Amino acid sequence: MNTNTKIRVRDVMQSSFAMVDGLITVAEAIAIAREHQVKTLIVKKRHDDDEFGIVLLSDIARKVLSADRSPERVNVYEIMTKPALSVEPDMQIKYCARLFERFGISRAPVIENHQVIGMVSYNKMVLRGMSG
Repeated sequence: MNTNTKIRVRDVMQSSFAMVDGLITVAEAIAIAREHQVKTLIVKKRHDDDEFGIVLLSDIARKVLSADRSPERVNVYEIMTKPALSVEPDMQIKYCARLFERFGISRAPVIENHQVIGMVSYNKMVLRGMSG
């Protein structure tokens, strides 16, 4: 990778994502993830002073499946991570990767003007950011 090239999160983010309400059940969340073919769901803010949450399929596996809890009886808000660590679209991917490493995450919502505009992941940074 050329060190003079400044690849931004905006350049590698996935613009398709799914947002859900924290009150839906995990079973409903799984159906939405399947429908949108995503591994991560963004949990909507409940009001302007709230923050976005995030649920990964691995969260569902760890907190519901392995705990032998019923997906029909667990709500998303019970297993989500909130606030979701987010990044700005103009951040260079090298700094985004460092942030992911420091906080032990693999994906994050991209936020611009207080709205989610996409998702970025290690996979996208490597596959799109280091290909040329």
